[in-house]
Amino acid sequence: MQIIFTTKKMQKACSSEREMLRIYGDSCSKKLKQRLAELEAAENMGMIPPFARCHPLTGKLNGKYAVDLAHPYRLIFEPDCEELPLKADGGLDLNKVTSIIIKDITDYH
Repeated sequence: MQIIFTTKKMQKACSSEREMLRIYGDSCSKKLKQRLAELEAAENMGMIPPFARCHPLTGKLNGKYAVDLAHPYRLIFEPDCEELPLKADGGLDLNKVTSIIIKDITDYH
């Protein structure tokens, strides 16, 4: 999948190992690198490995998705589509989303 970052600061935090360690610490950095590699390797959102626990968010984060990092942190992203590909039942067709925008890394609990 194509991965886009909302800001240059977020891109640097996710692409520089030194920045990752400084900002997120050792265990979260390792998991973040792993998740980013999994997202990049997946052809679409439907191919994100189940153990990453990709799940839709609700409330103020409605329309966004998250994957688990080191507890309690989550990598938050949203589909990068002009028009969301929907299934007949109204849900998002994950197999048609081939680009995502990384929004945040946070503990939203």
